Order: sequence, then C-alpha cells, then structure tokens
Amino acid sequence: MQRLTKSLRSLSFPAGKILRTPLVVRREYSSEIPDPVELSFDSYTGKNPETSPPLLTYHGLFGSKQNWRGISKALVRKVSRKVYAIDVRNHGESPHSSVHNSKAMSEDLRLFMEQRSHPNAACMGHSMGGRSMMYFARKYPELVERLIVVDISPISVPRSTGEMTEIFDAMVSLDLSPSMSMSEGRKIAREKLLKATEDETVDFIMLNLRKNPDTGAFSWACNAHVLREFLTRFDKYQSNLEELPPYTGPTTFICGTRSPYMRREQWPQIQKMFPNSEIHWLDAGHLVHFEKPQEFLTIVSEFLNRTD
Repeated sequence: MQRLTKSLRSLSFPAGKILRTPLVVRREYSSEIPDPVELSFDSYTGKNPETSPPLLTYHGLFGSKQNWRGISKALVRKVSRKVYAIDVRNHGESPHSSVHNSKAMSEDLRLFMEQRSHPNAACMGHSMGGRSMMYFARKYPELVERLIVVDISPISVPRSTGEMTEIFDAMVSLDLSPSMSMSEGRKIAREKLLKATEDETVDFIMLNLRKNPDTGAFSWACNAHVLREFLTRFDKYQSNLEELPPYTGPTTFICGTRSPYMRREQWPQIQKMFPNSEIHWLDAGHLVHFEKPQEFLTIVSEFLNRTD
C-alpha cells in the first residue's frame, strides 16, 4: 500500500442495504457547477439509540463506499449515530458527471442531507474525500457538527501528475471485446495498467472494472475520462478554500507518519483554517484506516462520543 500512495499523489483518493431517495427538494445552486447528483450509499445502524447526528463518509480517488464497510460496521457498535458510507460522484455506483471538484462534491453532500432531513452531521473523508469534506465544512459550517479528516492536507499534496496521467490514459484507452470473459478482460487490463504503474496500485484500480451481464461490455466504475480531465485542476483547491472563512467546529486530523500527504510543518497554518482542531499520528502510510484499523476506530469513536 505504500506504493499505492506514491501513485496517487496528485489527487489521493454491501453491508447495509443501498437506499436511493428521489429528489424532493431543490435549492438554488451556484451557476459555477452543475446540479448536484444523487449519491449511492450504504447505511449502517447499531443497537444504540441514534441520539447524535449521523456520520457521513467520503472515500478517496478510485475508491468506493465499500472502503468504509468494515469501519462503519465497527463504529455503529461504539457510537450512537447512524453511519452513511457514500460513493462520491464519478465513483462506485454514483452517477457520472462532467465535473469533478470539491465544490461539486460539497453540493452533492448538501443535497444528500436535504433529502434525508438531516439538519447537521458529522463528516469524515479520506484523501480526496477529506479535501471535499474540509471544503464542505467551511462552505456550510451550520451543516457540519464535527469534522474528521483522514491523511490529507488542505494546503498541498505531493504531486506526480505525469504518472497519474499515464494511469488514466491506460484506463480510457482500454478496449476489451464483449465476448471476453471477466477473467480474460481482467488479465488484459492488468497487463496494460502495469505498464503505467506498479502491482499494488493496479490491484486497487482493478476493483473498478465492470462487465455488463446483458451486453458483455466492459467499463470502469469510476469515470476515468472526467477524472483525467480534472487531474490538473486540483491545484486550485487551496485558492478556492481561501475564499471561505475558517471552520470553528470540533475537528480532528488522523494522519500516517509514513505518508507524504500531511507535513508536520504545515500544522500551524492548518490550525488557522480549523482553529478548533487536533491531530493524531499513527504509524501508517496513506491508508491509515486500513493499516491501523483498531487505533483508528478508537480515535474516531472517542471523538464522535465527545460532547464538545
């Protein structure tokens, strides 16, 4: 997984029943982004009474709501909250869109909460999802009860856009015959991706390969065409964030000591953006919640159970 971190530097990244709710409320949205999309999700409930706002989670690049399945199952046994694991736009089972940025993903989350009449929620995001949650908290602080950011900085990220472009080029140029079996298609796709990056990154990306049972057509669950197009625009994140006031609600950052996505020297500057924040360092790489699940769960559950 340490190798995966290197490849995803430019952006980062069914247990419960999947519920889909039709659009019932539409507010006015900024003309700078398209209408928000309805997001696919899994919801998790425990035996504890749900006395606190729900927890909404966003995954990272190439990920899906499945990434949060184990954590979500464990969390509902420790907190008095419902947990939603959400597929962000252009990923998993959520709709594909021509736009992919933190502004758009924030509006998606705003709509998600409107549809379910949640006045506020705890928000947690990893990597790309963490950046979206930070933007959401500063854009709509009244909707965010507290914030958890997993191994990502709002200031900068390690960049390797050349390698990422090669990965996306391999994905979008993949041409597999519908007559191929899934195993045959996976073999060819894997061989092509290995020319762009290493084994562990390929294994993670391959979780996105799909085959239509009716037509036999192959496709990627993530919208590789659009993600590639927006790859070079993610450096605008900080300038967009600077337009917004600090988020003063309770905030915790959970970062890996072996990950390059958070730099210790940036912490004083981050605290100006999130003045009510703390940081936890775990002996892990970028995928903190996978590498140190028990320590991660302890930090998250204690933070969610606090009354501040």
